[in-house]
Amino acid sequence: MLIDLIAGARPNFMKISPIIDAIQKAANGGKEIRFRLIHTGQHYDKNMSDSFFEQLGIPQPDVNLGAGGGTQAEQTAAIMIGYEKLLMEKGKPALCLVVGDVTSTMACAITAQKLHVKVAHVEAGIRSGDWTMPEEINRMVTDSITNFFFTTSTVANENLRKAGVGDERIFFVGNTMIDTLLKHRSRFRQPEVWDKLGLKPMEYLVMTLHRPANVDQEEKLKSLIQEIVDNTHGLPLIFPVHPRTKIMLQNIGIAHERLHMIEPLGYLEFNFLVERAKAVVTDSGGITEETTVMGIPCMTLRDNTERPETISQGTNELLGTDPNAIAPAMKKLFSGTWKTGQIPEKWDGNTATRIIDILLTTL
Repeated sequence: MLIDLIAGARPNFMKISPIIDAIQKAANGGKEIRFRLIHTGQHYDKNMSDSFFEQLGIPQPDVNLGAGGGTQAEQTAAIMIGYEKLLMEKGKPALCLVVGDVTSTMACAITAQKLHVKVAHVEAGIRSGDWTMPEEINRMVTDSITNFFFTTSTVANENLRKAGVGDERIFFVGNTMIDTLLKHRSRFRQPEVWDKLGLKPMEYLVMTLHRPANVDQEEKLKSLIQEIVDNTHGLPLIFPVHPRTKIMLQNIGIAHERLHMIEPLGYLEFNFLVERAKAVVTDSGGITEETTVMGIPCMTLRDNTERPETISQGTNELLGTDPNAIAPAMKKLFSGTWKTGQIPEKWDGNTATRIIDILLTTL
């Protein structure tokens, strides 16, 4: 049985990596299963991508569709054309497995279904309710044409049921992002900035920002960063800067002796910082999952989240995008009253094994 594994952006590879491991383990155990790793090329930075593949032990893709750049529509079209050509010229798999909610997820799901290839969606059913987010549209379209739904939470299960998906197609398996985190946690490694700045555990904060609502308006971005810096009680703020955000920062000219804007870090280096931080300020969904498992206080600068379990069970709090919400949250953090949180059900490092076991049985 051949499975196409689709990945197009950095977070996809975190979710795909343990699935590759589980397929290889099953194959080594005598199961008739193999994979074809398809990199759509949606996002590609040579320095980041090469180290990322090496750090997570991901094999080089069997195919790179090279579909990066352009508008949303241009990118979607390029991915669909490239994947369709691959299916027609190199053969169809038994299953197209897509992860997450990027453009590649939606584009390859549509292409596969039109050529009568079944689709499995890992991280199915999550919803923010915010249609201004491209990711939300990608999730909804993908789930509307998916055959097998692999979910991270009971909330996602209920979202799918409300959309009319039968229980026989919903598989609550856990979170493959956490499989990757737990597998590599003992290998986290100290980044150069640790010694350079003389960082100490629990005596700095980490920040990431990349969403349009936060970074596309110069004054809004400046106000957010200034408010965060002003309320960190003298602690350094480490800010690995996303390429999207870097462009805006060049225009606003913000600087502070405790604000350290650095280049993006590898997976092992970034999570080394997160695991030892006093707290994390972010607008990323995936980071809220990782901080929940590591027990690190997390402040999310968004008005909504598709991962409510990181709030109801984990260490995450949703602050919104108003800079005025930052000071009260920081006061709570430094008073020592931030919630402890717990690890959500089935976020135990065995999600990918459950997925492959189900597919071997079902297909």
